[in-house]
Amino acid sequence: MAIYSKGFRHGETKIRIRLAARPLISMSDDELIWRVSGGSGDGIDSTSQNFAKALMRSGLDVFTHRHYPSRIRGGHTYVEIRAAADEVQSRGDGYNFLLALGDSFARNPQEEAYYGNEEIKPLSENLDELREGGVIVYDEGLLSEDDIAELDLEERAEENGWHVYPVDLRGLAKEHGREVMRNTAGVGVTAGLLDMELEHIEDLMSDAMGGDILEANLEILHEAYEMVGDEIEVEHDLRAPEGEHDAEQALLSGSNAIAYGAIDAGCRFIAGYPMTPWTDVFTILSQNFPQMGGVSEQVEDEIAAAALAVGASHAGVKAMSGSSGGGFALMSEPLGLAEMTETPVVLVESMRAGPSTGMPTKPEQADLEHVLYTSQGDSQRVVFAPGTIEEAYEQTRLAFDIAWDYQIPAIVIYDQKLSGENTNVDVDFFDREVSPDLGSTLTEDELKEAAHDNSGKFKRFNYEDAEDGVASRSIPGQKGGRYLATGNEHSPVGHISEDPDNRVAQMERRLEKLEKIREELDEERDSTQTYFGPDEAEYGIITWGSSQGAVAEAVDRLNENGHSVKGLSVSDMIPFAEREVTEFLESVDEAMVVEMNATAQFRGLMQKELGRFGDKMTSLLKFNGNPFEPAEIVEGYEVNLADEDRQPEAQVRIEPAAGD
Repeated sequence: MAIYSKGFRHGETKIRIRLAARPLISMSDDELIWRVSGGSGDGIDSTSQNFAKALMRSGLDVFTHRHYPSRIRGGHTYVEIRAAADEVQSRGDGYNFLLALGDSFARNPQEEAYYGNEEIKPLSENLDELREGGVIVYDEGLLSEDDIAELDLEERAEENGWHVYPVDLRGLAKEHGREVMRNTAGVGVTAGLLDMELEHIEDLMSDAMGGDILEANLEILHEAYEMVGDEIEVEHDLRAPEGEHDAEQALLSGSNAIAYGAIDAGCRFIAGYPMTPWTDVFTILSQNFPQMGGVSEQVEDEIAAAALAVGASHAGVKAMSGSSGGGFALMSEPLGLAEMTETPVVLVESMRAGPSTGMPTKPEQADLEHVLYTSQGDSQRVVFAPGTIEEAYEQTRLAFDIAWDYQIPAIVIYDQKLSGENTNVDVDFFDREVSPDLGSTLTEDELKEAAHDNSGKFKRFNYEDAEDGVASRSIPGQKGGRYLATGNEHSPVGHISEDPDNRVAQMERRLEKLEKIREELDEERDSTQTYFGPDEAEYGIITWGSSQGAVAEAVDRLNENGHSVKGLSVSDMIPFAEREVTEFLESVDEAMVVEMNATAQFRGLMQKELGRFGDKMTSLLKFNGNPFEPAEIVEGYEVNLADEDRQPEAQVRIEPAAGD
């Protein structure tokens, strides 16, 4: 039976209505997918982070997904936490528990308003994805009976077997002095309904606050928790899973991982200008650099930011900068300068839905071509696209290693999804040594033996004895290291030169670096590509970046359902992972390319590099501002494999192979 608790307010006698419904679909206790929704500024992000940490500390693996509008305050926002005893690699398919707090900052709570009744959207906008048999807790202190009536909530609860619990969270909070503490009340009700212990929640609250504020929040937490047992008839089956970790865990985002990877790679300078979602990396490094002798500069625009990073690197510091979308576009000129002067630098580009401002707080993988080809001329750069927290850390470190060893700009491209999602990682994963090495930079003793011209200038760009295309480098101020650095084509000592022979020699030397980098990545380092599924599978799914986890889970499900599927997630964009992708495509009959954009940019890159496989590859595309769920990839595969003349039910699109 669907259960709908109606008319209950804190301190009043409860009235319960039992609604007839189809037989309840029992919720599995294998996983909890908890969604907390409200308005921007209502503390949804901090509340969810603490709840995710509590679930992690209880022994569960967690994975979060954040959805928020591009507004400072107000507008529907939610965070989803998926928790299970086993590893979780992506957001789930829908969710099974909703805590709807309402929007305290709604612009106009009228249905006829341009944006509709925003006050109720934290409830109304989330119902379509709630699983059958799911649980709803909403704040009666903000959402009126008329609001609820507009939603036909009772009827929908009956149809879907939902358990609905209205609770006056604001009233409970006001009794203890501050309405903002309604979030604590909501967490207390959640814990009570899921039969969770409060120990880890209490510890996190104690870490974050103290004094009277802590005492008030603890009182609300316990009162809400106990109210569930004393005053609410709980009849749903959903409970928090139980698990145990073998090692100490940390809850991190992709932005954390990139920032920590840069620190451990020896980076001690960053310049930037705020832009969502790149700002997280900039902020984390800015907060940490003062304790380790690093320098952070917020400047007037992204041109200046990238130019400062290039200048800091030229002066002998491991440096980085970055931005998102339009901000990165402004970095094209400094990027080209770094390529021509062979100044190592690491840039990060955090994708969001575009073009222009687009949807600045929504994920999309549509900046790939921009990052690959921005700047003028025949460029020489390295581009990595990590797909997980661990890869974000490792590939950021790799970007610094390659940049300083080969005197070339390296770019880490990721998206809003990877930037903001949080998952647990073994703490000892980050137990690595810091790498302050400046690569192919000469000491003053080595400079004495290096080639100089008749004027005494160091032949910084000497193509005659460059190994692997890399000419030896000096740092300004070193004795015997004087040379000119210019964005023009130049002679070995840096003077402007338009001599055809010099141009060919310098260009070929710079391009040779990419060949040698590819050889190093193939032969001397562990692969940065990720494989999943059985090696002998007949069908392939290929992806890149943050869609990796959803694809990995989809591949597991498809094989469990009797299909023969394996997956590949590609990180090496420049120089392209030609050998590994070729071997993968040769081993399957067909391959589906999964990516979050409308123009199949990654598939286009593969066809550019490996054109002979064009007739093997179809595309599964999603670009509605939400990341893939595993079920969407499963459905896309099944529709594509069956060659049905229809599109999937989800908001994704299939494009056929070349020539079909």
